[in-house]
Amino acid sequence: MLSKKLPLAAAAVAALFALPALAQVKVGVVTSSTGPTALVGIPQKNTVPLLPKKIGDLTVEYISLDDASDSTNSVTAFKKLISEQNVDALIGPSGSPNAMGVIQFAAEAGVPMLAPVGTAAVVLPMNDQKKWVFKTTQNDDIIARALIDHMAKSGIKTVGFIGLNDPYGENWYKVFSGLAAEKGIKITANERYLRFDSSVTGQALKILAAKPEAVLVAAPGAASVLPQTTLFDQGYKGKFYQTHGAALPDFLKLGGKKVEGTVLAASLMLVLPEMPDSNPSKKVASDYIAAYEKLNGSKPATFGANVYDAGLLLEKAVPLAEKAGKPGTKEFRNALRDALEQTKELVGTQGVYNMTAADHSGFDDRGRELITVKDGNWTLVK
Repeated sequence: MLSKKLPLAAAAVAALFALPALAQVKVGVVTSSTGPTALVGIPQKNTVPLLPKKIGDLTVEYISLDDASDSTNSVTAFKKLISEQNVDALIGPSGSPNAMGVIQFAAEAGVPMLAPVGTAAVVLPMNDQKKWVFKTTQNDDIIARALIDHMAKSGIKTVGFIGLNDPYGENWYKVFSGLAAEKGIKITANERYLRFDSSVTGQALKILAAKPEAVLVAAPGAASVLPQTTLFDQGYKGKFYQTHGAALPDFLKLGGKKVEGTVLAASLMLVLPEMPDSNPSKKVASDYIAAYEKLNGSKPATFGANVYDAGLLLEKAVPLAEKAGKPGTKEFRNALRDALEQTKELVGTQGVYNMTAADHSGFDDRGRELITVKDGNWTLVK
């Protein structure tokens, strides 16, 4: 009896091992979960476990690396993911300078890159390298236009500008200055600083001397707080504006009463309870926040949502790419790039994506809300 069962058992084991394994998509993720950009990178890293682990009949593996906010480390991480892990897509890195430094390597390898960074320079102007990059944050002009309109309606005629001395700050000045000129708003001071600077007193004094009616700070994460608190301490009484780079809980914690009344244009995530249920992104954002809070015990900054949206974009594009080839092949990656570029009306956490060959961000005005700080909390500008 036993002798008859053994062949059957052996046959069952053989059949089990003969089953075809699920094909696997590999996605590399690079975040700045340590270093000066950590307030941006930590929620991005913590979001990775919430990304889809299976898309259609394909499993998805995420290989997550930390670049410690260093651009050289970003390049090393990208090269490693491309050459050693043979990834099909890349998400990251967290910082705008870091992202600008790795575009060429993603393009040369033909691996689509989903960049959760602020500067529009990663996708504009479009060229043969940037066609491999897809941006999961609002382009600067969408945010800047809302700020300029608010300034114009408030009767502001002069503005001081202080931004990071990197692609984020430079592109913001380029976009903002052009739009300001259209509205007859004069920029009376133009200052720069580094994201790891501990003092901007010299820059602040120059802005004070120029006597602008308002000041715009262009920086992401914790770096957005220092110029504003410095100017406040030196007695500046004008209006403060911030970019969507300041859209994180720590801006309120670090700035305290010194950031009261700040105006910024940013994600609906900051004011979700005030948003109508008819807003297409409200449910997606609510589901993401609930899942993140359950996993990490705290609410995410909007920067984490940029990585979550990268997962949504891949979830829609991968099944289309699979028709052209298997994961791990050039054919699959080329088709994945093409599928991402054809994304239409995909509802994300912060807006609706409509990609084109010329627009690899895809947001329209549904991707921003005009927000202010009132009594230590975010609230819609009425």
